[in-house]
Amino acid sequence: MANAPAASYKGILEEAGNQVLFMFRFFRNIFRFDFEWEEFIRQCYMIGYKSFPLVGITGFIIGFVITLQSEPTMKAFGAESFIPKMVAISLIREICPVVIALICAGKISSGIGAELGSMQVSEQIDAMEVSGANPVQYLVVTRILACIIMIPLLTLMADALGFAGSYLGVNLSNHVSPQLFFSKAFSSVEFGDLLPAFFKTIFFGFAIGFIGCYKGYNSNRGTESVGIAANSAVVNASLWIIVIDGIAVQLTNALGY
Repeated sequence: MANAPAASYKGILEEAGNQVLFMFRFFRNIFRFDFEWEEFIRQCYMIGYKSFPLVGITGFIIGFVITLQSEPTMKAFGAESFIPKMVAISLIREICPVVIALICAGKISSGIGAELGSMQVSEQIDAMEVSGANPVQYLVVTRILACIIMIPLLTLMADALGFAGSYLGVNLSNHVSPQLFFSKAFSSVEFGDLLPAFFKTIFFGFAIGFIGCYKGYNSNRGTESVGIAANSAVVNASLWIIVIDGIAVQLTNALGY
């Protein structure tokens, strides 16, 4: 029993070391001349376009619900006119980046983990190595870079649809013209609100792609490992999103954004 904590700490350190080595392999293969552009574009399509319906509906509902929930309280204080400003800042700075990243962690990271896990179990990755191909560059680099590019774009689209949902929510009880609503919403948004949120989503995309690839690429315990890799990818990616968000908030506060 006394060796149990030591074994646990050893396993954690080994896992961290393996992730660091896997990250080095990723960065080493980014700048190779024979980059897999066709696979990269396909992954952008799969990660971005295929996720847009879910992300779009989520962003629209977030803006709609926030407006409906905040309207009675804002009316009680006579601050109903500030609803567009409050929704705009809330969506851009925190709610949409985090919620969309968590949704993408459940959809994208689990899908990558399951896909690469099934390839590892069926020895397709070993066959690529034997044939002289570079599986890290073809399977890992393309997916992580696609996540880094598409997650910020999906978040921006969710922000836009969140504004549309908020506009609909405001007009359920009042009649507000689109010009008045969006002028009030964007008058409160500054470059310092958008920039930290955008950079934060880049790191979210890296975490989603990296964790999914790492868990799937290193699954080697039979067919059951495919499900384990998918589930572990979701849990770990979601945890890293929360950690990155906490660090980003502290940095933005320290820098005065």
